[in-house]
Amino acid sequence: MSEKKVSSSRKHHLKSVMLAVAKGILEEESREREAERGRYMAQCCPPLDVPTNMQELQECCRELHHKIDVIDEERYDLEVKANKSNKEIEDLKIKVQDLMGKFKKPTLKKVRMSADAMLKALLGSKHTVNLDLRANLKQVKKEVKEEDKELRDVGDWRKNIEDKSGMDGRKKMFENEA
Repeated sequence: MSEKKVSSSRKHHLKSVMLAVAKGILEEESREREAERGRYMAQCCPPLDVPTNMQELQECCRELHHKIDVIDEERYDLEVKANKSNKEIEDLKIKVQDLMGKFKKPTLKKVRMSADAMLKALLGSKHTVNLDLRANLKQVKKEVKEEDKELRDVGDWRKNIEDKSGMDGRKKMFENEA
């Protein structure tokens, strides 16, 4: 349990030495990266000598276009190869899951999508009909009952209370009941 205590000045000194060493290593790595980049550029991209007349310029352009075509073909081939290998990996994953007997359901994301957008995504560009779901709804006519009409016609409740207040109002109430 007894650990040697290091003074704060010693800690600070060690930290500064470590930072200085790390800085030197980073600078060395950046110099190596620059040198590697220079070697690669010298190897793959020879210096361009600019032609003086139109004939040489056209020939240079043809060569550049040919090189671009070759590189595009290589890029396309590598892209197809990568996609093919990704597809094979997915198929193998599915086979492994089938062999294990347990299939893990992927978590589905909630997506807000209208019916039109959903049909368009499923059917592609074939879907041109717009679905107006509200147009297909049944129209319902509201019937007004006589009781509801009377309740609405009662009007302001304060007016009724004022009419019933006092002796005249009580007299009317008794007359209505009798």
